[in-house]
Amino acid sequence: MRRVLLIVGGGIAAYRALELVRLLKAENIAVTPVMTDAAKAFITPLSLEALSGECVHDALFAPTQESEIGHIALARSADLVVVCPATANLMARMAHGIADDLATTLLLATTTPILLAPAMNVRMWEHPATQANLTLLRQRGVQVVGPDEGSMACGEFGPGRLSQPDVLRDAIVAALTPDQSLAGLHALVTAGPTVEPLDPVRFISNHSSGKQGYAIAEALAALGARVTLVTGPVSIPALDGVACVKVQTAEEMLAACEATLPADIAVCTAAVSDWRASVPAGSKIKKTGDGPPTLSLVENPDILATLCRHASRPKLVVGFAAETDDVLENALAKRQRKGCDWLVANDVRRGVFGADRNLVSLIDGNGIEEWPEMDKSAVAGKLAERISKTFESSTA
Repeated sequence: MRRVLLIVGGGIAAYRALELVRLLKAENIAVTPVMTDAAKAFITPLSLEALSGECVHDALFAPTQESEIGHIALARSADLVVVCPATANLMARMAHGIADDLATTLLLATTTPILLAPAMNVRMWEHPATQANLTLLRQRGVQVVGPDEGSMACGEFGPGRLSQPDVLRDAIVAALTPDQSLAGLHALVTAGPTVEPLDPVRFISNHSSGKQGYAIAEALAALGARVTLVTGPVSIPALDGVACVKVQTAEEMLAACEATLPADIAVCTAAVSDWRASVPAGSKIKKTGDGPPTLSLVENPDILATLCRHASRPKLVVGFAAETDDVLENALAKRQRKGCDWLVANDVRRGVFGADRNLVSLIDGNGIEEWPEMDKSAVAGKLAERISKTFESSTA
């Protein structure tokens, strides 16, 4: 059975959470209720318990729960976390990582998708602080439903009314229904660095962690694609439901990619070393006192360009450009040179390698989309969603 963790905030719209619970139960969705102290000023825990059929959680350090670290268990107990109503105060604490009660601690501890149903006075909703918090939460992947426009209990009119319970129910059902829009499609993703040996001890490589490529592979698989991940050496655990091919060198990566074809989608995030030793030394290169050795380098195969010109070219090829100078200009030129459909550009001077966040621009035949800074998982989700819409429109 699907399960929702429902956090009820302290606003006059809290009474509508009771109707929402009734509608969710009719959809055979279990509801675990959590109340803030302020919410109890508007509805009673007994009402919420009676409708949900479950105990209301309201204490961060409840003796019967904390022996098993109850707030962490609660944070992992559901398929979706719903905040209804999401007050200005709750949104502010969420946005800034404040965990000073059970509700905000759960919101900080959970890795489950979150859906917010805001409700507040129109002036509070339109205040720059609330709008900044809303933008930040959306960038982190939080789904927001509403608010509606209309008259309010305070007598004012404007946006800030909680969305109707049936609208919220439909949004929750949709969020709990897996999107399989890429089912039946095969996606190839490359990730991580390549390692090019100079001798048995030393090698040429780069700082790529593979985090962005792994996140993209996971996001495509979540949409139903059959994903083959060709990865250089990284320290990331294997992904469930993703076929993983581990390689070391650029030549091995190219061979693995070609063996994976045909594919419908190729996303080349790997930071492939541009050069390798023409002939790696068979034993460790020793210091002789005559200065550094002369290294003879040759160019590695261009995996992105090869896939773009391949007889079994994927329908959509997405490249990545890690740049340090003139990022957009170099990325535009790279897209033309390689022949890929889309190119995702990022400025690696910002400490992108190994970090959890990324700031990218997507370049396609229509121009440049500059995306806000977000977690790499959010970048992956946004890219996967765009890929999904592209294939939906091509088959419509």
